[in-house]
Amino acid sequence: MSIRPGLVWALLLTGMLSAGVCAPVHAQAVNPPATAPATPVPWSSLSPDQQHLLSRLSGQWDQLPPQRQQALADGGQRWLNMSADQRAQARERFNQWQQLPPQRRQMLRKRWEEFRAQSPAQQQAARDNLRKFNSLPQQRRQQLRQRWQSATPAQRQDMIQRLRQRRAPNRR
Repeated sequence: MSIRPGLVWALLLTGMLSAGVCAPVHAQAVNPPATAPATPVPWSSLSPDQQHLLSRLSGQWDQLPPQRQQALADGGQRWLNMSADQRAQARERFNQWQQLPPQRRQMLRKRWEEFRAQSPAQQQAARDNLRKFNSLPQQRRQQLRQRWQSATPAQRQDMIQRLRQRRAPNRR
């Protein structure tokens, strides 16, 4: 399996999410969870391009839960609005995701939900941390990755605690 080093680190970063240390790879705007039940999306309400894109689901569309219909319609529209380069990147990320072991995908989904449960300020802080990390020279990022990966759980908690203590004076 060939996964870009950036993706490997991004996946590692998601492991740190629950500690509030950093952000997931995809810092794109995400719709908040719906508070009201979703209403069904009629197939006929989709644009011809969306219908073409989702054609494999046309026969079962009416049996899909309304939330799934809405997610597919929204995703189809996002796909149609992407440039060719963005679509190629999305395909690559999807292929990499599919190559991950099921346990790893499950863990990443859980951590993503934990991230989404954080306040917008916490999410933004995590995104800012990721941007700062990504702005470091590659050699420094690799050193930090190796340090984190070789640390025991207790050492990792100590690193997180020290980071929080260093940042506490800045928050006042």
